[in-house]
Amino acid sequence: MNLRIKPLDDILAAAEKKSLHRSLGAFQLTMLGIGAIIGTGIFVLTAEAAQKAGPGMMASFVIAGFVCAVTALCYAELTSMVPVSGSAYTYAYAVLGELIAWAVGWALVLEYAVAASAVSVGWSNYFVGLINNVFHVQLPIALTKGIAAGGFINVPAVVIALLVTTLLVIGTSESARVNAVLVAIKIVALTAFIALSVPVMSAAPFEPFAPLGFSGIGAAAASIFFAYVGFDAVSTAAEETKNPQRNLPIGLIGSLVICTVFFLLVAAGAIGTIGAQPVFGPGGAILEPDSAAMTAACKLPENARMLVCSGEPLAFVLRQIGWPGVGNLLGLAAGIALPSVILMMLYGQTRIFFVMSRDGLLPPFLSSIHPRFKTPHVVTIITGVGVTIAAAFFPVGDLADLSNSGTLFAFLVVALGVMILRVKDPNRPRAFRAPAIWVVGPLAILGCLYLFYKLSFFTQKVFLGWAAVGFVVYFLYGYSRSQLAKKPAP
Repeated sequence: MNLRIKPLDDILAAAEKKSLHRSLGAFQLTMLGIGAIIGTGIFVLTAEAAQKAGPGMMASFVIAGFVCAVTALCYAELTSMVPVSGSAYTYAYAVLGELIAWAVGWALVLEYAVAASAVSVGWSNYFVGLINNVFHVQLPIALTKGIAAGGFINVPAVVIALLVTTLLVIGTSESARVNAVLVAIKIVALTAFIALSVPVMSAAPFEPFAPLGFSGIGAAAASIFFAYVGFDAVSTAAEETKNPQRNLPIGLIGSLVICTVFFLLVAAGAIGTIGAQPVFGPGGAILEPDSAAMTAACKLPENARMLVCSGEPLAFVLRQIGWPGVGNLLGLAAGIALPSVILMMLYGQTRIFFVMSRDGLLPPFLSSIHPRFKTPHVVTIITGVGVTIAAAFFPVGDLADLSNSGTLFAFLVVALGVMILRVKDPNRPRAFRAPAIWVVGPLAILGCLYLFYKLSFFTQKVFLGWAAVGFVVYFLYGYSRSQLAKKPAP
């Protein structure tokens, strides 16, 4: 079978003919990256990580951050060489061929669409906590949690997902200025948490540091990896970037470094104040986060003040250490800012689908434009409905892990691609060269494989099933209708 590799020169030429206005600089890209990274991962999954690793989640943040760092270096080199939209999908098309590119694009559905569902559930957790603590209204679990978590349907998550989808359909999108304001809100909220929690932390809550051993730390790293996902969204803005060879690497690596510092300080503040030990079931059984058994255990009076039992852990910590008003404000900040992350994830998903449709791998109606709103309404509605259904019935941890599986696959392909290009096309201009690529590249690949291995068996099975469905779709539709099938690349 022909690999159908699309030459880089053809990709760059096509991008120049239909390129977007280049207006984004290094600062705007860094803000875009921070806006995409800081979201449900740090605001919600801190409790998930604590249930898996206890205080050892500090090490989990380091492990996940390291994997992202070495991958970011690979991303930075590729984006400086190929400053076009499509992210890992486009890079795979140019280096590994159409089949792998399709697999990456299909996996990116998990990264963007499922991530949007996870953020919707995370937003719901903070909304429910804010309503309870400010207005003293206890919403029923049946209407605020999915079936797997002991409820029936997560109504707030459904509402926010549908609202964001509607905004995208009618053409209401974030401007750079609005995005900068929302990023500032999230940074102020995390800074306030650090300023109030770190000074009163103590060493005692850090013992035992790893109650479930290194296995628990690895499992938490695989989940907390979701907190870092988003820096690669910077690469989707390649065609709108001024001097992309310089500004893209700055935006990618700068946003990752800034967020890593924030995450470690936030984790230290949460652990050092109220502790982060996991909750065990009868006979010392390990309980899965967001499970019905976990929900039941958290209803017990002795577990009421445990970090792992909170759906809004950062606001919960501030209330526990005597700052209930600030905790409520932090919950409000999350409620205001997290929808912007949902919007960016949905927006990124439609861009990937648009590029795949343009290449002939998906039906052309997916890139059809609404006659009035001038937006890709069909693909936006389809994606939005899928996001809403997932958010309605699945817990945030499961959604985050599933999103991680798709992201890890895409990251692995990027690391592999940059090494292949070093051999196949060594003389192509590289404004940014990943240092020690024959060390950094393999570390990125091994790191992605390790984190995928530490995901739950259920998540791995769903990912493989999703990939199998994708290959069926490709061979039944995309293989014969691809643009390269009609006009094979030289």
